[in-house]
Amino acid sequence: MPAKAGIPGGEERGRLSPAGAPAFAGATTALYIHWPFCVSKCPYCDFNSHVRESVDQSAWREALLRDLAWEAEAFPGRPITSIFFGGGTPSLMEPATVAALIEAARGHWGLAPDAEITLEANPSSVEAARFADLAAAGVNRVSLGLQSLDDDALHFLGRAHGAAEGLAALETAQACFGRVSFDLIYALPGQSETAWAADLGRALGFGTGHLSLYQLTIEPGTRFAAMAARGALEPRDPDEAAALYELTQAMTEGAGLPAYEISNHARPGEESRHNLAYWRYRPYLGVGPGAHGRRGGTATQRHRKPENWLAALERNGHGICEETELSAGEQASEALLMGLRLSEGVEIAAVESRLDLGAVERLEGHGLLAQGDGRLIVTPAGRLLLDGILAEIVTSPSP
Repeated sequence: MPAKAGIPGGEERGRLSPAGAPAFAGATTALYIHWPFCVSKCPYCDFNSHVRESVDQSAWREALLRDLAWEAEAFPGRPITSIFFGGGTPSLMEPATVAALIEAARGHWGLAPDAEITLEANPSSVEAARFADLAAAGVNRVSLGLQSLDDDALHFLGRAHGAAEGLAALETAQACFGRVSFDLIYALPGQSETAWAADLGRALGFGTGHLSLYQLTIEPGTRFAAMAARGALEPRDPDEAAALYELTQAMTEGAGLPAYEISNHARPGEESRHNLAYWRYRPYLGVGPGAHGRRGGTATQRHRKPENWLAALERNGHGICEETELSAGEQASEALLMGLRLSEGVEIAAVESRLDLGAVERLEGHGLLAQGDGRLIVTPAGRLLLDGILAEIVTSPSP
């Protein structure tokens, strides 16, 4: 089944340098800033989120600014086209912290005139009260974690808000931000096609230009995984989940929000430019606990635990725990793994060195892959089997 999306930016096609690695020169650059704190940990969540009794906002503001300054020295000069505040729950950040980070990015790199600045938000009334101030700070797009429109489902998912509170937050968001997206989780235990069709139809009626629609997956290390292990939670039958996925594609397509990625749907022009940067394998910088980055041929990873990240920052001037030079083959493999999530697919020339062409031909014969205009795409039928397709066609890079 389709995997839950993790990454949506830049508008350029992937291409190769003469050495065979994706060409980053002149490409757009995305910036990811991670706020690791949440009010509570949801039972399905495997993201880098932590619950703390209190957070020193001023200390965290200075720490994130310091980590940001390190990245500016390591990768200078190219204007930022998108900033994404992720988490955790970034809507728990003080608007002054958000404003300071946006202004620091502007000072270090410059911001493109049409830079997309997204912040993930929980739909509680407390956080919705900050939306106007966050917009004034420079945020122009919000991604709202509604997750469901049903109170019973929200309780099952461990969410702290109710359906009415979530819809009130959506209304506030639409009044404050130029672009609004929201998330829903489906294929819950016992959820029928009729019930999901009703929820999705209602969601499509709210008029947002972007929806992220994720099937519930049982991720290792989560509370749901522990429940499944002891028989207290039974994942959906794959055939039932596939039917719900196909229903989702048909309804969103009919409403003018087709899937541009496995789990993300948008009106043309409303796609998340930041996340497209990841999927198109453009450079992106990551700061804050657990953040990953790709600058040129270098992969960066920050310490995940907030306290370890702070200690590293104090010790080294940055929160990096791992910095790895990627070979041309490794970069091509990553570009392939990310790009095939997109409905536009990938340029074959950019990833051919990592393709098993025999497997591609075989799967094309089964109607799971297609080629055209020099691009390789996964067909609608193939999207249901993406993980298996990738396992067959992606070859391991040479050491």
